[in-house]
Amino acid sequence: MKLVPQVVLVAASLSLGFATVDVKSASAAIINYAFTVESPTAKGKGFFTFDNSTLNNPANPTAIVKSLSFQFDGDSNVYTEKNDVNYPDFPIVYSTIFSSGRRSLALSYLFDDQANPTNSIRYEIAGEDFTIFSTTSSGGEIVSGTVTYSQVPEPTTFVGAGIALGVGLMLSKKPSSIKKLKV
Repeated sequence: MKLVPQVVLVAASLSLGFATVDVKSASAAIINYAFTVESPTAKGKGFFTFDNSTLNNPANPTAIVKSLSFQFDGDSNVYTEKNDVNYPDFPIVYSTIFSSGRRSLALSYLFDDQANPTNSIRYEIAGEDFTIFSTTSSGGEIVSGTVTYSQVPEPTTFVGAGIALGVGLMLSKKPSSIKKLKV
């Protein structure tokens, strides 16, 4: 019978933790995403955030990126949302269906090469496609690659799980100080 109060306490802690997460995700919130770019000549990783409240507008289900940070592997230059050729109207996030048939959020981001600004190279992230091309040559696309996305969990998810884990650990330990007093 000692187990029942402990199970109830752990269940209540878990419910409280997950209720906090559900309340935040149901309202408009800043959403964090990570993305990876891979092509035969360039690879890199980045993060972006956006306010998801505008994605619920059926007439224009897009959101302006609030913050973006991207860096090619081996390059010290960090590209931000302000590097988009069409800033402040871009970069944007939009909902799309990828070639795999999976619905996902995607990024539209067009930016110039910072490592060598005189070479007229431009990079474009459009959904799951990554393209490198010249702005001066009519030859078009030089290199293409892919982009993958993953949502970064909100901190409240970790807090709720931490609370539940902490309560569970506290309940699993035997109160040794009480046993010492009884002896």
